[in-house]
Amino acid sequence: MTYFTIAGLQLNLKDRRNLDHFSNKVRATVKRFPFVQMIVGSELSICGAGINYAEPMLEEIESVLCNLASELNIWLVPGSIYQADGDKIYNTAPVINPEGHIVNRFNKICPFLPYEKGVSAGSDICCFDVPNVGRFGLYICYDMWFPELSRAMINKGAEVILHPTLTDTCDRSVEKAMVQATAAQQQCYLVDINGTGSLGVGQSIVAGPEGEIIHEALTGEEVILFEADLEKVRRTRKRGILGLGQPLKSYRDSIMGSSEKYQPGESYYLDSLGPLEVAEKEQ
Repeated sequence: MTYFTIAGLQLNLKDRRNLDHFSNKVRATVKRFPFVQMIVGSELSICGAGINYAEPMLEEIESVLCNLASELNIWLVPGSIYQADGDKIYNTAPVINPEGHIVNRFNKICPFLPYEKGVSAGSDICCFDVPNVGRFGLYICYDMWFPELSRAMINKGAEVILHPTLTDTCDRSVEKAMVQATAAQQQCYLVDINGTGSLGVGQSIVAGPEGEIIHEALTGEEVILFEADLEKVRRTRKRGILGLGQPLKSYRDSIMGSSEKYQPGESYYLDSLGPLEVAEKEQ
């Protein structure tokens, strides 16, 4: 299967305690669009922002979210929620499969300093496999501003990058430009979901592996529904963007791909893309 249907929830959020609204919207989305396979929320959409103000914490509601995914038989990436780990607080995005099991948790690597005070930085990128579909990557908000993190997930074979964000500031237009640029540079889908109301200015955006804008939301509450074609990712990476540039192969074959100075981790996946050459006419 190469087609995979994703719904991003750009919700009109209160400043905290949005679990009921989020759950109701997830159920309503699946009822209206029963073919949906994954639902993605925005950063801190359930608990709110500010570690001394937001609630609930991840450990208090993770079982509720797991039951929700199992009930509806969907992949659920509910955005991020603050998680306490000893004396540290992380901005954490869980990944829940249709059986209701946690398959990964990603801790935001680059808190939005100096504003996101008191949030500890994570240390590991997040990739997970959807069986018979493909590999997905996940990072949170400010992480996207550091292209090394995008490239590290692509080096692990990610074909879709999920990006929950909480942007309520005047740099939203800059962030949207980064979404399109990252999708083209990394030849992947990038699913950027922002909240609205008290937790964002909306304008969620989805870009495809040739840098195309698939959907750009307005500022109100909206379900961003689209079908990712994983075969298009693979074809674009093999033949080039619009049959032209092949940035992943060029990166692999240049000094940047062969030198530890530039290489963020193992890149066996890039070796599978074939030679860097002009695409031939298909028979």
